[in-house]
Amino acid sequence: MKPFKYYLIFLIPIIFVLGNMYGGIFNYSVVFTLFVITPIADMLIGTDISNPSNDEEAKVKKMFQFRFITYLCVPIQICIITMALFIFNNSAMTISESIGFIVSAGITSGILGINIAHELSHRLDNKLEPLLARILLLIVGYVHWSIEHVYGHHRTVATPDDPATARYGETIISFLPRTIIGGMMSSWRIETGRLRKRGIKKWSIHNTVLFYSTLYFLTVLLIYNVFGPKATIFFIAQGAVAIILLEIVNYVEHYGLKRKKISENKYEPVKVHHSLNSSNLITNCLLFNLQRHSDHHYAPLKRYQILRHYNESPQLPTGYAGMILIALVPPLWKFVMDRRIVNI
Repeated sequence: MKPFKYYLIFLIPIIFVLGNMYGGIFNYSVVFTLFVITPIADMLIGTDISNPSNDEEAKVKKMFQFRFITYLCVPIQICIITMALFIFNNSAMTISESIGFIVSAGITSGILGINIAHELSHRLDNKLEPLLARILLLIVGYVHWSIEHVYGHHRTVATPDDPATARYGETIISFLPRTIIGGMMSSWRIETGRLRKRGIKKWSIHNTVLFYSTLYFLTVLLIYNVFGPKATIFFIAQGAVAIILLEIVNYVEHYGLKRKKISENKYEPVKVHHSLNSSNLITNCLLFNLQRHSDHHYAPLKRYQILRHYNESPQLPTGYAGMILIALVPPLWKFVMDRRIVNI
């Protein structure tokens, strides 16, 4: 129950920087770390299904050290992307090196940015942490997701109304455009509905989706004027990589799961079997227990350090890193996952 294991996340930006320093194929170091080393480590080290006792949970959830790590990710992520803008703009990389650099930066933004933004977005008892989440999401151009995820996805998960729940038999290729476009539309409906109840016009500075979309456009414009078109392409592209990574994780987390409909407009409450779970130790350290997704949906206000493992939750055969690779090969995904979902 110590916070030190979660500092593993900072290996990603370190590897990103070192990879660029060595150049060439080493620009793919973050890709290799996430999709080769991490799945192997998950298999070798295995799972951790231990849960804190009630006394431990009460103590650990108040420890500032766990929050400090998430706060620290914000300035580091800003520094990494700012540094990457300088490097990409001033380096004579080959096409292969550029691709590796962009994808590695996008993975860094996905893990250090979106993953931490996910944790911070759920801290509704204060204003600081959701603001930090939106700063991180601004870097990838996906601020609306914090609204849709907290107020949309958590309400409609495992139902046909949720764009982030992959349907049984749906491939990742068809899921990605549906969830990205659907999430944008959902966040707009949620935000305009909120403003309507307060008697505020939707086309105003009070519209969070509109405000941060405009701010992202202005950020891109600033980067263009300061660094030029080359760095601008990098900034947009690394954000796109991070977004795709996020949505593939969404695909993995809820594929084919359904809540029972108990009336015309009502579904059963969210339970621990409505999310696919994984307790692989290494990936959970890297992703701040995101893989304990069943408990996250069952109790979304819980901080990452006290999320619990439930044996009754459907378990993934490996951690998210390995599952992402499987999801990218639809026939393999169907072979691995469809029979598991049918038996849930």
